[in-house]
Order: sequence, then C-alpha cells, then structure tokens
Amino acid sequence: MKPDVDQILGLSAGQLMGALAPHLSNIYEIGSATTLGIILMLSAQEYERAAEIRAAENADMRELFRECAERIEDSALKAKLLKAGETRDASLRISALNAENAALRRILIALQVYCEDNRLGELERRIWTVLKASAERRLLKLA
Repeated sequence: MKPDVDQILGLSAGQLMGALAPHLSNIYEIGSATTLGIILMLSAQEYERAAEIRAAENADMRELFRECAERIEDSALKAKLLKAGETRDASLRISALNAENAALRRILIALQVYCEDNRLGELERRIWTVLKASAERRLLKLA
C-alpha cells in the first residue's frame, strides 16, 4: 500500500491538529482534536516498529529462559522454561506476536517469583535487564 499506514496516520494527525483544530470554536472540541492528533502520531510510530519490538522481546525472553533453566530446581518450572525457550514466533501478525508475548510474560513472572523466593539475585538482575530493554523499546517519543 502506498502511502504506508504510518504515513497516512502522520498526515491525518497533522491535518487534524494543524488545519482542523484551529478552526473549531469550542475549547473542548479543540482539545479533543489535538488529543486525537497525538494519538494518531503515536499510532503511526507504533505501527512502524510494533512487530520488531514484539519479536525482539519474545527472543529475549526465550534466551533468558534457556539461560536460567539449568539453575532452576523446580521441575515443573524448569520444563516450562525449556519448552518456551525452544519455541518460535509462528507469525509476524501483531495479534499473534502479542499472544505469544503474553504467554512468555506469564512464564517470566513465574520465573521472577521463583528467583525472588529462592534469593537468586544474579538471575533476578538478568530478568530486570530483559524488562528494562523491553521498556526502552516501547518508549514512545513526542518529537
């Protein structure tokens, strides 16, 4: 599709905030149009990078699970880590990546609880490294 979705969203945001909002008479309407414009700008940004972010997060969690599995004594958790560590994203569709991301995060939470309960500080720090990288990837910028 030409122009791409992110371009359409960006152009729509500019039109809404620059051309339409100033001609509105009600302050509420102006605020609403501006807010919608910002949402469109952020949506354009997210569209461009959504699959890459989710695929990278999923890969990071799988790598973490493979690294940590050998240090986990709980056999059920260890089996989940090993199994999840060997999975792959079946599709690059955002809905599929989101579903896989959510499933991996549930395992990540279980791993983090285990590490906290068993005072495995080194593994906890590794988990926080993965979480920090995820937060940095998802950061939205208004410039």
